[in-house]
Amino acid sequence: MYDPTVARLTYRALLGRRRALILGALPLLLIVISVIVRALVGADDQTASDLLGGLALATMVPIIGVIAGTGAIGPEIDDGSVVYLLSKPIKRPTIIFTKLIVAIAVTMVFSALPTFIAGLILNGNGQQIAVAYTVAALVSSIAYAALFLLLGTVSRHAVVFGLVYALVWEALFGSLVAGARTLSVQQWSLAVAHKVAGGDLVTSDVGLPTATVLLVVVTVLATWYAGQKLRSLTLAGEE
Repeated sequence: MYDPTVARLTYRALLGRRRALILGALPLLLIVISVIVRALVGADDQTASDLLGGLALATMVPIIGVIAGTGAIGPEIDDGSVVYLLSKPIKRPTIIFTKLIVAIAVTMVFSALPTFIAGLILNGNGQQIAVAYTVAALVSSIAYAALFLLLGTVSRHAVVFGLVYALVWEALFGSLVAGARTLSVQQWSLAVAHKVAGGDLVTSDVGLPTATVLLVVVTVLATWYAGQKLRSLTLAGEE
């Protein structure tokens, strides 16, 4: 289910100079802001939770997920170079699964690690805030990568749709409409973070059992459907 050649090509595409600069911009901004906040406010648990929840988990992680998930396959479909890959004797689910693993790895490195560093800067991991949000970033990276990889497979406007979901649905509607929070990767990952941190600093509108099931179901279904769409793309090209 994992092809090293596909993985190497995907890593090369995702970590090219231009995309690597974009991927690194938000983590760097998070760390810089964390340093400034720590200098101005000192070690405050509530401030650390608010910043990690509002900037890291709600903004940085989904945007990086969009870049990594759609970038893992979208550009190849847009420029037609995917035909070369599909002409190789590699099973289509293997291609999707390999690209998903790469997208997850890139999203985790550029989101979870900076989140942990920012948490240590803000309050030294007081009340397990840094660890809790890091775990949330790791968990959400998996679901985001799968969702946005699917978008990259089915649409030429995957980046736009991904940003709309991440910034409009989750950030805007999620803060205004209670029902929308149930269908939010952010809230699902916050349920996991709440379990890690305990207390009331990290909260979620979704219970942990529900969140766990939804994270698994969305990841599996998105990956499966992306594989099916790639199969149909192959057939269309062969016709």
